[in-house]
Amino acid sequence: MVDYLIVGLGLAGISFCEQLEKNNKTFKVVSDASQTSSIVAGGLYNPVILKRFTLAWQAEEQLKLAKSFYADLERKLDVKLDYALPVYRRFHSVEEQNQWFVASDKKGLDVFLNTTIKPNMNGSIDAPFGYGEVMHTGRIDTKKLVLSYKKYLQEKDVLSEETFDFDDLHLTENGVDYGSFSAKQIVFAEGFGLKTNPFFNYLPMQGSKGEYLFIEAPELKEERAIKSSVFVIPQGDDIYRVGANYEHHDKTNLPTESAKEGLLAKLRTVLKCEFTVVGQVAGVRPTVTDRKPLVGRHPKFKQLYVLNGFGSRGVLIGPSVSEQLYAYAENNESLDPELNIARFTQKFFR
Repeated sequence: MVDYLIVGLGLAGISFCEQLEKNNKTFKVVSDASQTSSIVAGGLYNPVILKRFTLAWQAEEQLKLAKSFYADLERKLDVKLDYALPVYRRFHSVEEQNQWFVASDKKGLDVFLNTTIKPNMNGSIDAPFGYGEVMHTGRIDTKKLVLSYKKYLQEKDVLSEETFDFDDLHLTENGVDYGSFSAKQIVFAEGFGLKTNPFFNYLPMQGSKGEYLFIEAPELKEERAIKSSVFVIPQGDDIYRVGANYEHHDKTNLPTESAKEGLLAKLRTVLKCEFTVVGQVAGVRPTVTDRKPLVGRHPKFKQLYVLNGFGSRGVLIGPSVSEQLYAYAENNESLDPELNIARFTQKFFR
């Protein structure tokens, strides 16, 4: 018997695996890699919601923990994951500049918003009103993280690469039986796959499909992430990631021509140089109706837990929320009410 069975190996699953390893708990992971949102994510950690110039939920606490979390992973996996990357918000008007200054005076935001307007010095970008700089930002290479962690678990022989079969899951007095092994507790971290989970499908998982383009733009020569109507994120070697869109009806992981055209239309309002589309990826983000994570214990079966609903901010949210879930499961410490699935218990009993 192991201590935990984890279903899913995206940012949520990896974050919880790290909590278990840190506390010398045994575990096995089941993942079929059907959910691609962590693989295709832009990976930016940015504490500010740049559409409204507001602080993201618990951003300051999450950022502090995330930085040490990814530094530890880099040493453990012997890979480079965390890249310091300035984020510049392109202003569309003088009014937006003024809104930026107002926001920068607010407690919390003052740590992250640079009050000096940055002039545009790149002739390949149309930005006559300049930029606002967000400080303490960067990018996690989420694809490298997932693939490296998968290899790490394979070498430890604790990863089963298969689609989780709920018919093969049996609840017992001491935990759960699944296939040839038993676990004291099980954590479901399967992203949008939660929709087909018979134990937790009562939770209001919406799902939002996001698509990114990759462009080659030799003349652009931009080393900062530029946020306008789309993000333009440098990847190195004149390649840039452009996106992402938010699609609420299509729940497939397949790139679409309509998303491509929509992103290109927005991109052309920003770039003045030539570029070539060299790739396109898609994934469904695990978004929730109230925009908060889904974390906690099943209202009826006490050996079942969920860790999900990170939306588009999994890079920041994952480490801190996983730490909370571990303390809750092992030490019965209280969960933040804003993320505790107890807020939806009435939906289960309807």
